[in-house]
Amino acid sequence: MTTGADRPAVGAHAGAAPTARRIAAQTAFEARAILRNGEQLLVTVVVPVLALIALVQVESLDVDTGGLRRIDFFAPGVLALAVMTSSFTSQAIASAFDRRNGVLRLLSTTPLGRGGLIAGKVLGVLVVEVVQVLVIGLTAVALGWRPDAAGVGLALLAVALGTAAFTSLALLVAGTLRAEAVLAVANLALLLLALAGGVVVPADRLPGALQHVAVLLPSGALGEAMRGAFQHGAMPAWSVVVLVGWTAALGWGATRLFRWH
Repeated sequence: MTTGADRPAVGAHAGAAPTARRIAAQTAFEARAILRNGEQLLVTVVVPVLALIALVQVESLDVDTGGLRRIDFFAPGVLALAVMTSSFTSQAIASAFDRRNGVLRLLSTTPLGRGGLIAGKVLGVLVVEVVQVLVIGLTAVALGWRPDAAGVGLALLAVALGTAAFTSLALLVAGTLRAEAVLAVANLALLLLALAGGVVVPADRLPGALQHVAVLLPSGALGEAMRGAFQHGAMPAWSVVVLVGWTAALGWGATRLFRWH
């Protein structure tokens, strides 16, 4: 005879793996999905590496580096750009098509749950970013980059803050627009932010009003945080405020507006 004590608790998933193991499995799946996709790999790793090489080696690109070597000037910004490609562009497109195809709706009803699914996506992005940082960082070192070791910890904090902000933006876009629209919006936004968002080139090098706009964008804040960490061993407080503010606003929006199907 089965007693009440033998029955699983209400809401429990009989036979389900522990929560941590479920999230770890989803994290591995999300990371593999990005790294095995040729188009995603091109955007997240190959493009930033080629951008770094071009910015450093093509001397016809006349940029005021403020007395810094080109590699020291551009490497932090390219790393910031890489964070944006994985946490925003790649994640927005993948999540949008998963939503259109019913994958998100299906996974949200499994023992993984909606919270576990989101956690797996965020952690999967962080795994991809580890690969990005290693590949881009080693490329930069090969080009002569010698970053201040004291700024590495601050740079990792900047990466975490930037990931939180741009993943929130990715989920907001992916959960409210059609997949085809997300594909266009995500790529266009990345291009605009890369050129005029204060990521690769500091906001004070941009023309006119863009200088003032860029410092208020998450892209500009992330770029300034990475440059401050690697070039000066300090992270601008304003960049932290901007990134935290955007994360809170975008996270609230994604929570309220995200549609799972």
